Amino acid sequence: MRRRLFFGLAAALMLAAAFGGSPAAQSGPEYGPPKGTLVIVGGGNTDGTGIVEKFVELAGGPDKKFVIVPTAGGNKRADGTLQVYTEEQVIAGWLRRGVKNVKMLHTADPKVADTEEFAKVLRDADAVWFNGGRQWNIVDSYANTLAYREFHKVLERGGVIGGSSAGATIQGEYLVRGDTSGAAVMMTAEPSHQEAFKFLRKVAIDQHINTRNRWDDLIPVIQKHQKFLGIGLSEGTAIIVTGDTFEVMGKWKVAVHDNARLYQPWEKPYYVLSTGDVYNMKTRRIEKLGIGATPPRGRAQGSGSRAQGSGLR
Repeated sequence: MRRRLFFGLAAALMLAAAFGGSPAAQSGPEYGPPKGTLVIVGGGNTDGTGIVEKFVELAGGPDKKFVIVPTAGGNKRADGTLQVYTEEQVIAGWLRRGVKNVKMLHTADPKVADTEEFAKVLRDADAVWFNGGRQWNIVDSYANTLAYREFHKVLERGGVIGGSSAGATIQGEYLVRGDTSGAAVMMTAEPSHQEAFKFLRKVAIDQHINTRNRWDDLIPVIQKHQKFLGIGLSEGTAIIVTGDTFEVMGKWKVAVHDNARLYQPWEKPYYVLSTGDVYNMKTRRIEKLGIGATPPRGRAQGSGSRAQGSGLR
């Protein structure tokens, strides 16, 4: 009996290995991080939204260790000289919000970012926030460095990563508006500026979609890169990502570009989520509608779409 049980377990383990590992490994999130949380903000003013307060709460409170990355603001000035950041200025707003243990992290040199001396501030960080600017500056400084790997380890420890505008786009997998010639180019031909940091996988993230009339800008991106889900964020609006789900928080709307959905000829090829809506990226379904929201027209609640015409243009 014991021999039969032993050989049965051995066979099961061999089958698990042949088909991609243990059941626990297979059940991990497909989009979001297995541990930790992402706070992804569409830019603009977040006062009164509770977004930053939520970020601090997810980190464990104002006494935890926060690291602020201002690098998207620019590595060099127009004349080619290095952009200088002072920690006092970068962390001032966080101190006003009651955060007590906060440091700045910045370099324009990826060789520096690849050193232990530079990256050690991330070793015990509970939260990292990426400021806005141009997302390719973040790539130029940190891609494929020790600092990049330490960013991911913050999540692996159950920490939180947040960011706004460029600090939102960098969290996806495909880097939209990564062209150094200007933000109007959605899909750059520059090989080093096509890949973001993959905190949120299989996703391309755009921002400022309401104030800069960018509602449709992800359409060609998702048509070309059909494996990706497109997420467009309004200003003062965030998604809070845990595993494969996110909840919308803030002032306005989030546009979801999902090629798996069949759209009617009169619909835009995306649908819109509102504050309080909870969306599952893996199943492509709305799991919860926010307070005061109405189910998508002609569909049952949770069917995975909120019909979107031109009303929000």
